[in-house]
Amino acid sequence: MPELKKKNKVLFIVVDCMRLDQWMLIEPLIAEFYNINREYYFSILPTATPFSRNALFAGMFPDEIHRVYPETYAVKDEGSLNRFESRFFADNLSRQGVRPAGSKYVKIFNNTEGEEIAKRISDYYENQLVTFVFNFLDILAHGRSSNVILKEIAGTESAFRSLMKSWFVHSPLFTILKSFAKKDFTIVITSDHGSVFCNRGTIAHGKRDTSTNLRYKYGDNLNSDPKDSILIKKPEQWRLPSMTLATTYIIAKEDFYFVYPNNYNEMVRHFQKSFQHGGISLEEMVVPLAVLTPR
Repeated sequence: MPELKKKNKVLFIVVDCMRLDQWMLIEPLIAEFYNINREYYFSILPTATPFSRNALFAGMFPDEIHRVYPETYAVKDEGSLNRFESRFFADNLSRQGVRPAGSKYVKIFNNTEGEEIAKRISDYYENQLVTFVFNFLDILAHGRSSNVILKEIAGTESAFRSLMKSWFVHSPLFTILKSFAKKDFTIVITSDHGSVFCNRGTIAHGKRDTSTNLRYKYGDNLNSDPKDSILIKKPEQWRLPSMTLATTYIIAKEDFYFVYPNNYNEMVRHFQKSFQHGGISLEEMVVPLAVLTPR
């Protein structure tokens, strides 16, 4: 916002699910082209896209978003909870009195889409504000749970960091950053949340229609072991929306993930040593915020 208010051109990049340690690994590659001022901020709880990224773009806590945009959390499909991001961002800018001279917002789900953008990147130079959301890392973290080869390649945190660096070196994101280094843009790069390497399953009690995330759940009358998680009976105290009169949340601590008692062993076998997010850990909550100026 301060850069836009000064009438500077801004490229805003959100890399979904990027951990601070992953950023530290790729920062030296970017430093060849930019002066980097690295800051940090805390993702909100739950550390998951429907809450943390909506809050980032809306400039509001999730309970405010739910009040102003009641349709946001009105769907059962968790993948649809981020469908209003560009609208949230436009309204946020308007409330701050910022009216960019040209604005583009693009969500990029895979490398193919990113490469198409990179090929015609000159189309974006005339805008005062360009926003790119890269979903690749989040897809990689989740895909690792169900892909045997990925699990072997990225079996530890250090291996996953290396995989992320390998992706970045050949990614359209790096291509785009190198292109903008020749232009008069201030680049702001951040994430909405990180992820944590999960080692321990803990039982969650709830109805069938409870949300499916492994590190947090919301629904009616949920419960779990208080040593492994936090039970939120009054969502408003945590600035979270209440979808029904009896909405409760459970949020996993440390490296726990939620499993159901009726298929405990199957879930543990599938999700043990997987990267997940939505819970309470430094890896998920401490997020990089880097401001880049071309050298």
